[in-house]
Amino acid sequence: MLAAIDWSAPWLAPWRARGAAVAHSVRSGMAQTAALNEAARAPVRFVPQSALPSGVAYEQYIFDTGRVPTRDGLHDFFNGLVWHALPLTKQRLNALQAAQIERTGVRPVRGPARDALTLFDENAALLQAPDALWQALVAKDWPRLFGDLRPLWREAQLLLFGHALMEKLVAPRKSMCAHVYRVLAAERSMDSIDAWLAQDLSADQLAAKPFAHLPVLGVPGWWAANENPAFYQDVSVFRPPRARDTGHEVTTQLVRRK
Repeated sequence: MLAAIDWSAPWLAPWRARGAAVAHSVRSGMAQTAALNEAARAPVRFVPQSALPSGVAYEQYIFDTGRVPTRDGLHDFFNGLVWHALPLTKQRLNALQAAQIERTGVRPVRGPARDALTLFDENAALLQAPDALWQALVAKDWPRLFGDLRPLWREAQLLLFGHALMEKLVAPRKSMCAHVYRVLAAERSMDSIDAWLAQDLSADQLAAKPFAHLPVLGVPGWWAANENPAFYQDVSVFRPPRARDTGHEVTTQLVRRK
């Protein structure tokens, strides 16, 4: 499945050097866990999914052991890349998950905090952008966001974080959306973003869903078809705001770990 990744895709540019090397090792016959461990920067070790004991929560196991149960395939491959590139943020999310488990236990239905933490981990994208661009995104003012303000995208950086989102974009479709979190780090390097996020994130904050909804193939430069203004007139994708929208609350179907 890793052979299906198009490393020339613009959304994978920040991940290309590290990811292509790991994918090459796997395609050359190395076990996926071994290839991720060989990359060596992550503060965790990747182990086969079978290492996760029955009845133990995935997040709790990582917190207790520093080992990440990993399945072969795209989903856990991208998860491993995020652990390598943004380790402080991944550790912070894991610690917040473990704290919620300690507080409420493992329930058949996750509470709002754990849902939000999982949503961020699976489907977030991180945006550094001028105020006007962020405000238009929150308002779902698509004509302004991708029309009047289109030149401002040259001053913005959108970094994919959610490994499920990256997995889905291996076969891109116009309807694919990210839950965008605004990053106010002073610099755009992954290390700077990682350090800022690890300090910024909290369970209560994420439970309030401070996200904006973005069809990612609408990002200028990410998809050739969006050079035509008609691309954004598809209201099944670029939906107008509803009367009850706050501009921040969004919903998604979470990808859950079995």
